[in-house]
Amino acid sequence: MRRHASAGYGFCVGERQAFDKLSAAVLALNRHLSVQEVLQTIATAARDLLDCEYSALGVPDEQMGFKEFVVDGVTDEQWAAIGPLPRQHGLLGAILREGKAQRIDDIRSDPRFGRWPAAHPVMEDLMGMPITDGDEVLGAIYLANRRRGRFTEHDEELLAVLAAHAAIALTNARLYERSRELTLLEERHRVARELHDAVAQKLFSLRLTAEAAATLLRKDPGRAQASLDEVRGLAAQATEELGQVIAELRPRELADAGLVETLRRRVALLNRVHDAELSFATSVQSRLSIGAEEVVLRVVEEALHNALRHSGARHIAVTLKAARGGGMTVTVADDGTGFDPGPAGGPRGLGLVSMKERARRINGSLTVNSRPGKGTSLTLGVPHGA
Repeated sequence: MRRHASAGYGFCVGERQAFDKLSAAVLALNRHLSVQEVLQTIATAARDLLDCEYSALGVPDEQMGFKEFVVDGVTDEQWAAIGPLPRQHGLLGAILREGKAQRIDDIRSDPRFGRWPAAHPVMEDLMGMPITDGDEVLGAIYLANRRRGRFTEHDEELLAVLAAHAAIALTNARLYERSRELTLLEERHRVARELHDAVAQKLFSLRLTAEAAATLLRKDPGRAQASLDEVRGLAAQATEELGQVIAELRPRELADAGLVETLRRRVALLNRVHDAELSFATSVQSRLSIGAEEVVLRVVEEALHNALRHSGARHIAVTLKAARGGGMTVTVADDGTGFDPGPAGGPRGLGLVSMKERARRINGSLTVNSRPGKGTSLTLGVPHGA
């Protein structure tokens, strides 16, 4: 086999390329913290590493199905046409149950093969690799239709290395998500205690005082008036304390650094940990109310999440512009796959309904412009005085 003079360490050209791809795949795994992103990154990396037409990754559940099943090499339209998630039967289940790698040159000649749904792509050769943590099988990687020849022992070794790193990344992502869930749960409990201690008791006193005022209204109007004044005072205190509890739920960055700097930091962080290139530009100088700034932050966060997770964009731009007569326009634009917004304003699951509801809270507007293959642009209009 011909050697490349600059490869070093005796690597041939093909080995060096495989090593570089494996290194890039491992680095990509470490950029993500959400379980869904880690799963998709593993499937994409495995398909690229071994130059296959299709890849999939399944995480089993306890009902002989799959809790998660992600694919690469299949379009959204094809995936929708295939139908519901597969079950742990046939070859998919065998690799999970046996917990060892398998290479099969002809899927349909294997006695464990069952059948495919009508819309399922035709597959010939298959390699399956379990993702394990000790004795626990976390999931399995499935690769099909090797573009150059059949799967080899060397391919199996490469995929085994990726699967070992995938197990670490998946475990870390699960731990991260669980820690976030625990943090949110603790915060909910804290807020519940705050509401009970600071507000609920005030409301209870307010109700008793109002009942006393109603009783005294005919017998002693003077004392009834005094009770009503006390009701007014208790209601004001309850309103103020409830406002303080709500304020504590808002991101502290907004109060400390303001909207512009908070968004700048968010975009910079995402740019460091994702493959897409993110940019931030602003011509806005003035501050909004804390409530309006929170709305803008949440809408931009949701739009960025959609672009990074669903669009496959290479570039995403966040732009804040001062509007004539006051207020501002906030735009999140990407060069991804786009979609047909349709009469409902976009596909389900993109959070557009909640974003529009947030915009309405500040009397703002939200528009989405997108076309399949032409990217997506989301614009939030924030009125003067918000």
